Formats: sequence, C-alpha cells, structure tokens
Amino acid sequence: MINLNENQTDEYRVEHDSMGDVKVPIDAKWAAQTQRAVENFPISGTTIEKALVIALINIKKAAAAVNNKLGILESEISNALIESADEIIINSKFLDQFPLDVYQTGSGTSSNMNANEVLATLASEKLGKTVSPNDHSNASQSSNDVFPSSIHIAATVEIKELLIPNLELLASSLRNKSNDFQLVVKSGRTHLMDATPVTLGQEFSGYATAISIGIERLNDVLKRVQEIPLGGTAVGTGLNTPAGFTQGVIAELNNNLNLNLVEARDHFEAQGARDALVEASGTLRTIAVSLYKIANDLRWMSSGPKCGLREIHLPDLQPGSSIMPGKVNPVIPEAVCQIVAQVIGNDAAVAFGGAAGNLELNVMLPVIGRNLLESIRLIANVSRIFATKCIDGIEANVEQCRTYALSSPSIGTSLNPYIGYEATAKVIKKSLAENKDIRTIVLEEGLLTEAEVDKALDVLSMTKGGILK
Repeated sequence: MINLNENQTDEYRVEHDSMGDVKVPIDAKWAAQTQRAVENFPISGTTIEKALVIALINIKKAAAAVNNKLGILESEISNALIESADEIIINSKFLDQFPLDVYQTGSGTSSNMNANEVLATLASEKLGKTVSPNDHSNASQSSNDVFPSSIHIAATVEIKELLIPNLELLASSLRNKSNDFQLVVKSGRTHLMDATPVTLGQEFSGYATAISIGIERLNDVLKRVQEIPLGGTAVGTGLNTPAGFTQGVIAELNNNLNLNLVEARDHFEAQGARDALVEASGTLRTIAVSLYKIANDLRWMSSGPKCGLREIHLPDLQPGSSIMPGKVNPVIPEAVCQIVAQVIGNDAAVAFGGAAGNLELNVMLPVIGRNLLESIRLIANVSRIFATKCIDGIEANVEQCRTYALSSPSIGTSLNPYIGYEATAKVIKKSLAENKDIRTIVLEEGLLTEAEVDKALDVLSMTKGGILK
C-alpha cells in the first residue's frame, strides 16, 4: 500500500507490505517491496538495462488500458497509470527510480514490483488517493509472465531499432570499400601462407556479406523472440487473467511500439523455458564471430608501417604509445575484438541461464536479460563506430598489394594447365631457392614464350576464376 501522509520524517517514510513495515527514502517513488530488494541485493551495482525498464512500463501502460476496457480498473485509475507510464516512456522521467541490482530474485519479481510501485505512487500523486501496486498496476498479471515478456519486448525493440540499422551501416561501408578495391589485386593467404591472388575488393565483399547474413539471422530469430508469454500469469494457466486481456495487451503493445508481438503458442513452454532468448544470444555470438574475423584481418593487413604487411592503411585516430613517439595502433579493430570477447562471455551466461528452467519457471531471467541486452547494445554501438571511424577511412596500398601478388610463389599454380603440376612444382622450388620470380624461371627454362607466360601469370585474371583464354 502506498502511504502518502503517515509516519514520515525528513529522511524516510514508512511503507507497508504483506511482510510488515519498511522504511523508504522520503523522495523515493518506490515502496516497500522495492526497498526490501534494494536492501537484499547490494551485489553488483549494475541495474537492469534501461530498455528493459521501458519495456516493463510499456506492458503496464497497455495492461492499464485493457483492464479499463474489461472493467477491471476504473477509468480514473487507468488514465492515471497511463499518464504516469508516459512520463517515463516518452519524457524519460523517473528512470532513477529503478535502482534494483541485476542480481535479484530469479523471476524478476523485484523489478516487476518496482515498476508497479513507481507507477502506483505517481498515479496516487495525480489522483490524491491511493493506487495499489498489486491490485491496480499489476492487475491481471504476474511477474512470471510480465518480466520475461519485457525481456522479449526489449530485445525485439533493441534489435530492430538499434542493432539492425547499425549492422546495415557497417555492411554498407564494407560494400562501398569492396567496390572501391575491386581492381586492387593482392596475394591471397591460407594458413597465413602465400596463396593464389585475390582482390582486396573480394575480401571486403566477403566481410560485407557476412554482416548481411548476420542481419538475415536476426530477422529470422525475431519471429520467435516476438512470441511472448504474457497471459500465462503464475504457471502458464492464466489464472486471474480475464478473457481478452492477453490479446488486448498485445494489440496495444504492437500499436504503441510498431511491433509484431504474438501470444505464445504454448504457455507452458513459454513459461518454463527461454529458448528464443538463448537462440537470439547465439545469433549475436555468430555475428560477433564475424566481426572478430573482420577486425583481425584488418589488423593483419594494416600491420607495419614498415615491418608488417602494409596492404591497407587505417585512419590514424590517436597516439599509440606512451613511450614510442609516432606509433599509431589499430584501436577500433582492437575495441571490436574486446566487444566480441564480452559478447561470447555473455552468450555463455545466457545459455547457462536458459538451461536453468525448472518445471514451470526459469529463475535466471534477470541475468539472461542483462547479458542479452548488453550484447545487443555493444554490437550495435561498436558496429557504428567500426563503420564510421575505421572502415570508411581505409585506404589501399595498391602497389604493395600488387607486389605481394606478383611475388607469391603460389601464382605458379596458374601454370598447371600449361606445363603440368610436376613441372610447375619444380619452377616454384627453383624460384624460392634462387630468389627469382616465377616468370624469370619459366623463361630461363624455355617452358613458355613471353606471351604465354604473361597470359598465364596475369594476377588480376587469376582472381576471376579459371584461366582466361
């Protein structure tokens, strides 16, 4: 019960719940159950993600509207709850009133009640009378269906509005560089050893496609993430939820948030397991693995400036050493690699949490939500920075790339159709032993004419597949 006037001091007021009285800071919008959780879980100092708070409040807003339509809530209470929710959602007010640690009750009950209490307090202040966090804010709901639904909603919103647009930006930047570098021929490398030629543009095309496929994976998994357990209440049976509530709230949420949420096809699966969130996290891990490959390739290709590969130049962003003047490091790719390490760790936590569904409820919800949403945010932000501060400014060292292509013994592979595998192997070995290029050895041995060898050793033609005749 929200206590507006009694038992107040300058520092705290006394609130009451089913376990008794609790002292709450005088200016706090939360009440007894939130305060108990504040005192019980001073663990990490990390609160739940803002996106998750907003998703919770959006559910409460939609529930208030539908409960009014169904005759569960009076119009003035419903309207006050909706207005209070909008102050948080639209105006970003009172976000400091969600102080709970990530590591709390496994169902997210503490955070659900935090949302209920804050909205009830704000609504009480508007109406000048008590609005109940349980009977009004939480009407027709349970933490067990609301909190996991809020994770699904927050993940959907963040993937659609933050992650995919930034991945699209990165894919576009990579594709632009692929076009810019389509004629920049270089040595390919397999096992980190010289291989037949490729173009720098072909490498960047591979990077762009990897990110585009990652976006495809996200769009596919969103179909299952948008399937929410709302309406199952405590154990999946829907106890205390009136007919039409679930469908009404989902319709409100879809209208308010421009989403395609659907009711869980089986509330017992949806209540006891979080497989869609585990799948989403696995998709993020896959994208992170792609990012790691791209970032590390760029580090290799830009190594130098004198003693490395020097095939490309990354934008100079900051001094790279406190002791070596003039040194500049590939700081953005390094940041990308660190994010990948964090995302893979987060995915391990999500997978472990997802495996902890016991009977009718998974009780690792806050840690699943925390790690999934952090991974979304980290990949989104680093993808934007990767595109704008690194990829867009990459320059090719065209002559160095071509020198490597011509110097690679593996270009001798293109001689196979002309002189055969065994003869080609001998040419390559002699080239390495005498430190002469392949062309010179072929001509010295009288194996081909100048015209034939120049045609066979056209390194750009080698990148297009087959021998051009």
